[in-house]
Amino acid sequence: MFENLSEKLERSFKILKGQGKITEINVAETLKDVRRALLDADVNYKVAKSFTDTVKQKALGQNVINAIKPQELMVKIVHDELAALMGGETAQVNLSGNPTVILMSGLQGSGKTTFSGKLARKLKSEKGKRPLLVACDVYRPAAIEQLKVLASQIEVPVYTEEGNKNPVEIAKNAIAYAKQNHLDLVIVDTAGRLAVDEQMMDEIEAIKNAIKPQETLFVVDSMTGQDAVNTAKEFNDRLDFDGVVLTKLDGDTRGGAALSIRTVVTKPIKFVGTGEKLDALDLFHPSRMADRILGMGDIVSLVEKAQAQFDEKQALEIQRKLARNQFNFNDFLAQIQQIKKMGNLKDLASMIPGLGKAIKDVDIDDNAFKSIEAIISSMTAKERTNPEIINGSRRKRIAAGSGTSLQEVNRLLTQFEQTRKMMKAATAMKNPMKMMRAMRGRR
Repeated sequence: MFENLSEKLERSFKILKGQGKITEINVAETLKDVRRALLDADVNYKVAKSFTDTVKQKALGQNVINAIKPQELMVKIVHDELAALMGGETAQVNLSGNPTVILMSGLQGSGKTTFSGKLARKLKSEKGKRPLLVACDVYRPAAIEQLKVLASQIEVPVYTEEGNKNPVEIAKNAIAYAKQNHLDLVIVDTAGRLAVDEQMMDEIEAIKNAIKPQETLFVVDSMTGQDAVNTAKEFNDRLDFDGVVLTKLDGDTRGGAALSIRTVVTKPIKFVGTGEKLDALDLFHPSRMADRILGMGDIVSLVEKAQAQFDEKQALEIQRKLARNQFNFNDFLAQIQQIKKMGNLKDLASMIPGLGKAIKDVDIDDNAFKSIEAIISSMTAKERTNPEIINGSRRKRIAAGSGTSLQEVNRLLTQFEQTRKMMKAATAMKNPMKMMRAMRGRR
């Protein structure tokens, strides 16, 4: 995401490279480039102009200390202003009420139904909520079926009323059903249109007035750029919604909606969709997004994703096995599966500071682990537990069984042995006395 904007901003800052101090002239030249980069990213013109005016004022008011170069100072100011532009603080979803009622709004095709499923999954797994998904799109049968499929995948109930064409009644009845069945979260998926029209706005307004939700969220496809911002304004004027959800942010290299929408509608971005999978949903963190726009990575989000999949008991068991040189292919496979759960590999790699730009044109296949898993699956239980018994004939059999080559099997065995040694060394470093004894033993 934001690849084009990141590249253009980086070029803008190069104007200040080698400059001894910030002056009216070099700041003006830099910010002219920054404004052009923002406009190319489909940022609202007034927002772009106000942003660069603020940056200029702050840059010229700074005393550049010797330890900080003008280019570095400008990056810092732009970073802080980008974060402020996108809301500054992370906005949390309001989970008060029993049940908590969350109403979805937005145009058809914006991703409301998919987001409803993703949000139900997130709040169920992270907050211990018991969700009910409500199908209030009475015009598009496919929407009801889609919601049912999503609900079955995340194992939550769906409330539908076949034949009832009154979404206000359906929503009210669903809340009563949730109370009767001790469900503490109601997510109401509503109908959208291809464009804003009076009938749609009257309907969603009537639903909101009838059920009085704790949260009304406006869901919008971020790839529509300025159109997304304009539509958000029209919905907000009628609904006074509580927050914005940007979907398909992984496919948007411009980012204009993310940078403009907070200023135009004065409502926070609360969630961003970053992929098609049901776990591809993140809280929106303005400062972290500013990091990513400026090519600084997002190591905090990467750590959080790792922690979400981290099994402390399993980690201690692996540490014990490493100390006894018992780490085997079953453990290796378990680690691969944990990494896969964290999400898209290229997206994860881009969160590492400095790596995003390096892998921009590199094709990282999400199926990169497929051949490794096939090879390990072709081993016998004894071979997985005792890798050292895998001799030449066994290697040939494993290659044939996994549909890979002998070279690939040999490569994996070599990599496995190197990984085992490296992990054992890292574990030993936690015990300096043990490490010193090991070093003395090598002399």
